[in-house]
Amino acid sequence: MAYCVYILRSEKDGSFYIGHTADLEERLKRHNHGKSLYTKAKVPWKLIYQEDFCSRSEAMQREREIKEKENRTYIGYLVRMSRS
Repeated sequence: MAYCVYILRSEKDGSFYIGHTADLEERLKRHNHGKSLYTKAKVPWKLIYQEDFCSRSEAMQREREIKEKENRTYIGYLVRMSRS
């Protein structure tokens, strides 16, 4: 089963959410329908970045790396590099 790390941006206030999942489409629906406690107050969310992995442990490790560096500059860098 494949997993991915994703970054969402709130269209309400511009904040970011970083997570991992095996089903990105379903997870994004849950975020935008207020089914996630942390993100429901900042709906709607837009997917701005994703990175795919072969295992959940790899995805979790990458999520932690991104969260440790979390700032607008680094997230902007990831988004720009993914569009190159």
